[in-house]
Amino acid sequence: MKIAILGAGALGCAIGAALTEAGHETWLINRSPAHVEAMRQGGLRVDDAAGTRRVAVKAATAAQEAGEVDLVIVLVKSFHTEAAMRGALCLLGPQTAVLSLQNGLGHEDLLADVVGRERVLAGKTYVGGVMRGPGHIQSGVAGKTTYIGELDGTRSDRVEAIAAAFNAAGLQTSVSDNILGTMWDKLLVNVATGALTGITRLTYGQLYDEPQLKATALAAVQEAMDAARAAGVRLSMNEPQQAWALASAGLPAGFKTSMLQSLEKGSATEIDFINGSVVRWGRQHGVATPVNATLVACIKGIERAMADQNHKETTA
Repeated sequence: MKIAILGAGALGCAIGAALTEAGHETWLINRSPAHVEAMRQGGLRVDDAAGTRRVAVKAATAAQEAGEVDLVIVLVKSFHTEAAMRGALCLLGPQTAVLSLQNGLGHEDLLADVVGRERVLAGKTYVGGVMRGPGHIQSGVAGKTTYIGELDGTRSDRVEAIAAAFNAAGLQTSVSDNILGTMWDKLLVNVATGALTGITRLTYGQLYDEPQLKATALAAVQEAMDAARAAGVRLSMNEPQQAWALASAGLPAGFKTSMLQSLEKGSATEIDFINGSVVRWGRQHGVATPVNATLVACIKGIERAMADQNHKETTA
């Protein structure tokens, strides 16, 4: 299978390395010239539980280098989804499928507006990754499940084929006939830890050592569960504690959430598609979400402070 990963940061590289090692022609597309050049020159350095290795990957800053593919895996930051896909239409052939594995809710609608709803598949992954430097990642694949599905819940030949390819590459993957519920399940995990670690700058190990932060996390997850149920979404979890436990399962104490990684790099976060989604769904379905609204406000404040600091530095 020929695959392009649009937005091959830490997570995309972790998935791309596994697919490459399984024999798929996998293109890692990233806007960073330094990251791409490092992968081209020395391969992708992957650190994981098995040690350190280098994987000879195909990497590019422009989608045109890859050409038409069978599958596009979208992993760009949520707020770049539409622009990134419009700039990568050259990846699409007559039968190309487009699979979002991004955090949060709403990407599928954005992609459908660009490529047509018939191409779009939805998914969620619990695979983890941390960028250690250009061409160098820490990967968390082992024991982490990925769920994919058609938007209408059918078990199509194409989604079964993709799941089979992922599984053969060591990416534990299941086909979901309730992909909206599956997406909400992953959202609950992000709600539990992302904003809190972004605000406090704590790693997973530090976060899980603080009882007061756990109480806040459980309250945020409860609001999200209430909003989802009010909307008729079928969840696999019954208690907030399940999301809290799942968020850190199998990850080292020093692991950092993607939201914290974004803030440490001075980048905008995906808060609008995570806790912000809870607030929007709660508003639509009459569910109060004060904890999530507060977390959104705090992250927005941090982003504002970063933007102001960057402006001062560039105009000094």
